[in-house]
Amino acid sequence: MTEQTLRYNIEPARRLSEVSEYYFSRKLKEVAGMNAAGMDIISLAIGSPDMPPSPRTIETLCEVARRADAHGYQPTMGTSELRTAMAGFYRRRFGVELDPHTEIQPLIGSKEGILHITLAFVNPGDEVLVPDPGYPTYTSLSKILGARVVNYPLCEDNGWQPDFDALENMDLSRVRLMWTNYPNMPTGGNARMETYRRLVDFARRHSIVVVNDNPYSLILNEQPLSLLQVPGAKDCCIELNSMSKSHNMPGWRVGMCATNATFINWILKVKSNIDSGTFRGIQLAAAAAYDNSDEWHREANIEVYRRRRETAERIMRVLGCKFDEGQVGMFLWGRIPDGYADAEQLTERVLHKARVFITPGFIFGEKGRRYIRISLCAKEERMKEALERITASIGDNKHTDNNK
Repeated sequence: MTEQTLRYNIEPARRLSEVSEYYFSRKLKEVAGMNAAGMDIISLAIGSPDMPPSPRTIETLCEVARRADAHGYQPTMGTSELRTAMAGFYRRRFGVELDPHTEIQPLIGSKEGILHITLAFVNPGDEVLVPDPGYPTYTSLSKILGARVVNYPLCEDNGWQPDFDALENMDLSRVRLMWTNYPNMPTGGNARMETYRRLVDFARRHSIVVVNDNPYSLILNEQPLSLLQVPGAKDCCIELNSMSKSHNMPGWRVGMCATNATFINWILKVKSNIDSGTFRGIQLAAAAAYDNSDEWHREANIEVYRRRRETAERIMRVLGCKFDEGQVGMFLWGRIPDGYADAEQLTERVLHKARVFITPGFIFGEKGRRYIRISLCAKEERMKEALERITASIGDNKHTDNNK
């Protein structure tokens, strides 16, 4: 039923006026219509891995699904097998010790964690610090829940790291949470231990909970880091992680948060009133995935994306965009030429002339208006075809040397 056919005086909750439909939800409808018309759009927009999980992951899911005792309600706090596997993952990858019984909470994807953490820590009218550019859900969920969003800028000339001098000069009296995301999406700015140390110090001195969203740490990144490697970080910080990117499991919806036992209890109090736990087969398969070999991770998270990244860089050069070759993660972030009014003017031109869907940076905040983002989540041959289409339809060779 559409708004035009409503017969009674029914209105949506006022909170809906604070947000609009998610950009990708709206735009993918348009792209679907173009594909239905036979236009064969190549999507380099969404960060959804196109490769499968490891064979052992899938085999474990099938084995558990065949068991008659596997289909009942599961504990909201997650199975002991999954929590133990998550703790083992953090020990091996980051050298961080977590108590699997008290310091880890499995999630239905880290996006769910953003909701539960906000509900657990933020009252209506409280303030949250959100990076600009940054993941749009930090802003939209905060607004839906009645929090006031205060943006802090990330700048290219600072490696997309927080400006701590500017943060110290802000009125922080009503701030409860600070969202961070390293390795950063959308900019590809990598995590730095010095940044993590300063974040922990900032959180401690101002009684602000810093939440680091860390799903990209293994993608095109030879030295993954965790905020929890900083001594004392668990006392005042939370880290979110996800299997979506690093384990090729975006549709499985398995994530985690790690912090001290008190914070976990508060988050669990919220979560236990919202859902009843994930299917046991998914939890045990996820536990198996955390034991993927180093060789599997290197091929899936480094080698495949490195080959695709080379093509994405060529696309950026054809479009005359500048980018930092040191970026990590599954996207490439580039600054558009001055001749375009904004990024959407360029991405719409690419979509309708070359039939390639690229993300305009404005959806990540005001600081992203002059940037575009190319996803590496497409097969190598499709990325090369996208390069050919763009070169043939709108390429301008005079821009090819603009990258510094």
